[in-house]
Amino acid sequence: MSENTMKAVRQSAFGGPEVLELVDVPRPAPGVGEILVAVRAAGVNPTDWKHRAMAIFLGEPPYTLGWDVSGVVEAVGMGVSLFRPGDEVFGMLPYPHGAGSHAAYVTGPARAFVPKPMGLSHIEAGALPLAALTAWQALVDTAGVEPGQRVLVHAAAGGVGHVAVQIAKARGAHVVATASAAKHELVRSLGADEVIDYRTADFTRETGDLDVVLDPMGTENCLRSLDVLRPGAILVSLLPDMSGEVALKAAKSGVRSTFMLVEHDQAGMAAVADLVASGRLRVHVSGTYPLAEATRAHAEGETGHVTGKLVLTMD
Repeated sequence: MSENTMKAVRQSAFGGPEVLELVDVPRPAPGVGEILVAVRAAGVNPTDWKHRAMAIFLGEPPYTLGWDVSGVVEAVGMGVSLFRPGDEVFGMLPYPHGAGSHAAYVTGPARAFVPKPMGLSHIEAGALPLAALTAWQALVDTAGVEPGQRVLVHAAAGGVGHVAVQIAKARGAHVVATASAAKHELVRSLGADEVIDYRTADFTRETGDLDVVLDPMGTENCLRSLDVLRPGAILVSLLPDMSGEVALKAAKSGVRSTFMLVEHDQAGMAAVADLVASGRLRVHVSGTYPLAEATRAHAEGETGHVTGKLVLTMD
C-alpha cells in the first residue's frame, strides 16, 4: 500500500455482513474547509448495518460506511484555522451523505470536529459522536429538558440510550429508563432514578405524568409512550412513523410528537466534550474489532442485544 492508497471497508452490493470487504482505495485529500484525519477508532451504529442491507439515503453501492471518527489531523484544507496536523480530534461526519469513517483516513468539514478531551481514549471517543449528538439534539435542542422534569429513555442500555440517560441527568431531570433486567445495574450506575424491565413489566403501568420521552424503537412503542406523557409534554422519536398514527394520537392527547435525524454539529460536540471532561458522561464500549473484522462487528450489532457501543480500531 502506497502513500496514495489506504485500507477501507467497502461494499459493492446490499446484503448481510458478508458483503463488506477490506480493500485498498485512493487516500482522500482535504478540500476547502476540510481536514484529513488519520482514523484511530470509529464507532459502529445501527444506521451502518441498515445502510449496508438496503437503500436508505446513500443510493446504490459501492461506498464506505461509518460516521463516527476519532483520530489525528493529518492535513488541513484551504481556509481551516481551527486545527493543525497532529491535533487529536473527534466528531461525526455529516449525516447521511458524509459517510466514510470505516477507513484508515477520512475527510470532513473542520467544524464537524472538536478537540478530543485529555484522558479519553480514541476508542472511547470513536464510540461517542453519533450516539451522543443524537441524544443531545433530542433532549436538549428538541425537547429542551430542564431541571426537575421527568424524562423517560427507552432502550436505556443501548448506544443512544445509555448516553441519553447521562445527558438528561446532567440537565437535572428525574430519569426513568427501560432496559432488560441484566442491564439494570449499568443503567442505574449511569444515573437513572427508576429502571423498568421491559420484558416483565408494562411501562405504561409503572410510570406516568412525564415531560419527555425519547423513543428509538418506532411506531408501536411511540403510541404506547404517548399514554404516559402529561399534556404539553413531548415525544421525540428516532424512527419515522410512516403511518401517521403517532402524530394523530399525540394531537388528540394534547402532546407534541416529533421525529428527528442527527446532524453534524460542532456546538453539540463541544457540549459533549465538556460533559466528558467534567466526569458527567462516560461511554460504555462492549466490544472492539480491527477494521479487517468489520463483518463481525456488524453481525454482533444486528443481534439487537449490544450494551453501549461497538468500535472499529485502526492499526
